[in-house]
Amino acid sequence: MQINMLKTKLHRATVTHSELEYEGSCAIDGALLDASGIMEYEQIHLYNINNGERFTTYAIRAEVGSGVISVNGAAAHKADPGDIVIICAYVGLDTQEARNFLPKLIYLNSVNQIERTANTIPVQAA
Repeated sequence: MQINMLKTKLHRATVTHSELEYEGSCAIDGALLDASGIMEYEQIHLYNINNGERFTTYAIRAEVGSGVISVNGAAAHKADPGDIVIICAYVGLDTQEARNFLPKLIYLNSVNQIERTANTIPVQAA
């Protein structure tokens, strides 16, 4: 049996561009792709904190060190520059692999630089 697990998360990325006519769906600073393990053309899910939109697209590489998070094509209707998004990628694992798997969690500042990384999320208290 395969279980879909969170592979990686870019937490609180700031959208820098929204390009309706640009080919490709979400350009991400190449340094963030490398740090997160998200591959170019890999399916990603975006969760827009500002407006509640949740959508699936794929990643393309933006210039390393640019801080770019550009939502492109049809997805540009779902995010505006300045919006805060969570970008996730998932992986299918068998049950045994899933028991020991830990995701890459990358927390960003307001200009899309890495503030810290982790591989667990604290238990939510009541």
